[in-house]
Amino acid sequence: MSGTGNAAAVRIRSAVAADIDAFYEISLRTGDRGGDASALYGDRRMVGHIYSAPYLRLRPDFCFVAEDEIGVAGFAVGAPDTRAFEDALEREWWPDLRRTYSDPSDVAPADRTPDQRRAHTIHHPAAVPSEVWTPFPAHLHMNLFPRLQGRGVGPRLLDRWLSAARSAGVSALHVGSNGENPGAIRFWERMGFTRLDVAVGGRTVWLGRSL
Repeated sequence: MSGTGNAAAVRIRSAVAADIDAFYEISLRTGDRGGDASALYGDRRMVGHIYSAPYLRLRPDFCFVAEDEIGVAGFAVGAPDTRAFEDALEREWWPDLRRTYSDPSDVAPADRTPDQRRAHTIHHPAAVPSEVWTPFPAHLHMNLFPRLQGRGVGPRLLDRWLSAARSAGVSALHVGSNGENPGAIRFWERMGFTRLDVAVGGRTVWLGRSL
């Protein structure tokens, strides 16, 4: 889906703590292979707990948003050192969530609800494969509401994030994209990312780029 209107009217800025509700909402409404996952989840914060909110807590210097006249409608978040970020998650992010959400490991994977699948990730997060983070140590996630898509906002938001990465001395980064979301994969390839030959991560397609 594509938006319409003047891309110049969309402001790209550093994220602030007050953007947290927008992070959760964007994560949810783009959480089903790029589409709205609202109907899938009983807890509207589950997707954001994993893919966006921890960055605003742990690496706010690598969080940027796209904002139009309606409000924040996209974000780019990430970390310059994936291994260090995973360690920080284990120390400072997952423990509180594990006390909030029970571990559904006693439920067969095929029988878990979407909420339970996310709760399982909270209790048993999958590490990024070393074949990915060793040559491409940084990573990011980027999501836009449909009203901003197709307006050149994605490349602008990515450029802002990459500028911060270069300033921090990042030499290469990776993204993980759902293999069932070919539009996202095409976007990353247009942005200079190359698919990596890594058969780890289930449906995840890993892509990397040097800076």
